[in-house]
Amino acid sequence: MALKDQIMADLKEAMKQKQKDRLRVLRSLKSKLLEKEISERKGGEGELSDEQAVEVLMKAAKQRKESIEQFEEGDREDLAQNEREELAIIESYLPKMLSEDEIREAVQEKIDELGAQDMSDMGRVMGVMMQDLKGKAEGSKVSKVVKEELS
Repeated sequence: MALKDQIMADLKEAMKQKQKDRLRVLRSLKSKLLEKEISERKGGEGELSDEQAVEVLMKAAKQRKESIEQFEEGDREDLAQNEREELAIIESYLPKMLSEDEIREAVQEKIDELGAQDMSDMGRVMGVMMQDLKGKAEGSKVSKVVKEELS
């Protein structure tokens, strides 16, 4: 089942079960997915691939993580907890993310393959890594590992 279809099915189930919090998050995701689908349409038709749907969900997860940080800095634990719950729901639809060790291993292989020497090669390495790890790792983690390996 396609990711978008799974979210739609779960949305209906959340309505039946009267799960207000889950329903709110799934409606938000549905809205973001439809928005992306409309922006991708050509000639009046278009379907989102699972890869595009994962991009939308990763962006939503990133927004929640940023909100959690801001709420914690502002000493609003109640709001941060709400965002954590939403993040958990979103992450349940995302593929398993790579660990830092797995990212490091992939980065080291790519650095060797490209013959990268120092920080001046970071852009080249990051471009390739983000293509290879799209939907499997957050850009900030990949960037951190690439910097450490090229330093």
